[in-house]
Amino acid sequence: MALFQLSASDDASLSSAALREENRRLRKVCQALMSRVESGSGADGAPYAAFERSVLLAEQVRERTDALHRALDELGQANIHLQAAKAEAEAANLSKTKFLAAVSHDLLQPLNAARLFVSALETHPLPEASQTLVGHVGRSLKDVEGLLGTLVDISRLDAGVLHADKAPFAVSTLLDALAEEYRQVAAVRGLSLHYVPSRVVVESDLALLARVIRNFLSNAVRYTEHGHVLLGCRRRAEGVEIMVGDTGPGIAEQQREAIFLEFQRAHNTQRQHSRGLGLGLAIVDRISAMLEQPVMLASKPGRGALFSITVPYASSHAAAAQGSVPATAVQPYDNPASPLAECVVWVIDDDAAIIDGMQALLGSWGCRVRAAATASALEAASDGETPDVLLVDYHLGEHRETGLTLAARLRRRYPGLAAVVITANHDATLSRAAREAGMHCLLKPLKPMRLRMLLVSLLTPA
Repeated sequence: MALFQLSASDDASLSSAALREENRRLRKVCQALMSRVESGSGADGAPYAAFERSVLLAEQVRERTDALHRALDELGQANIHLQAAKAEAEAANLSKTKFLAAVSHDLLQPLNAARLFVSALETHPLPEASQTLVGHVGRSLKDVEGLLGTLVDISRLDAGVLHADKAPFAVSTLLDALAEEYRQVAAVRGLSLHYVPSRVVVESDLALLARVIRNFLSNAVRYTEHGHVLLGCRRRAEGVEIMVGDTGPGIAEQQREAIFLEFQRAHNTQRQHSRGLGLGLAIVDRISAMLEQPVMLASKPGRGALFSITVPYASSHAAAAQGSVPATAVQPYDNPASPLAECVVWVIDDDAAIIDGMQALLGSWGCRVRAAATASALEAASDGETPDVLLVDYHLGEHRETGLTLAARLRRRYPGLAAVVITANHDATLSRAAREAGMHCLLKPLKPMRLRMLLVSLLTPA
């Protein structure tokens, strides 16, 4: 028993000594490691400094993350306000457009009547001084018409409510009337207009294309002091290039893009009195983009400018359907051989001034005119006379049917009756509906020369 106890005591002493030795050795190792770590931390301090920098960096990252979240929240709120403001602006713009569309008819009615009266008065024999005054009145009314039409058109284009109604037509039906109209306008300015006609059938929106060519011609006459204006066509592989050139001052290279912007006009000190808003070519640019028919400009300062638009050919089937359209010369108003002489024209419009103006204008062309506010009143006054042409306003006030519906009803009653719907509404669906019904559509303010050319074509035997 004693032996066993001695051995156990000895083992305990040995274990205690071993533990003390192991503890001492571990202390030395720990001190060596601490010394090595501290000596390897570099000249800028102990590892604790690196740890502090890491903590500081983490704090900066957290603060900047919080700031970014706040900025994103503020941006989100700003975007919501921006979207609301954009929606409000679009609603205001659409409201303005609807207002202009609604009032354009009422605004254009008295202007249309005035143009009809002046055009009729120009056909009367007047003293030279009176004829000059009538000419001034006519040009002033055309200026008002141009300004008002420009404002309405730019508003409709910007709001996206004006759409193209492309259809095949002989280019001569447009250019012949424009050539005759601007030949007279150019003559007043002491200029000559050279016109090269074409019988090519193209496909475009006739009213919008007329707006483009009319703008080209107006600018050519306005800015040309002497010489001539050219209107003609050139066949290209991709279509017909309709060109308007002049011998005016030309357009400098640095101005050729700016003139297609709103309220921009070519600098021309010689014509400070020329009127306009500088919106004409801006409208041309928008119409060109809508039609997908490019506009080109070539100019040499001091020698003139040439504007053109390329219009695609109509398909062979559509061209064949149009047939060969003979060029119809505009004959003098008092020519007894004119197809308008003694033709019976019915006019339906609920505006008394328009009725009086149409009677005066058509009567000066030799037509026999019957005019009234309703179809029943017109038929009662006609004494059984069969009409050749019907001119009807699209908006007929409080009457239930539109001019288009009324014209269709009268054409069923009078087979072969040619119908022309007259409107201030530029909606493409209206002109398309008129065309599909076999009728023609003219826009207000009515251009007398355009009306005369259309009547001659309707009454000339094929």
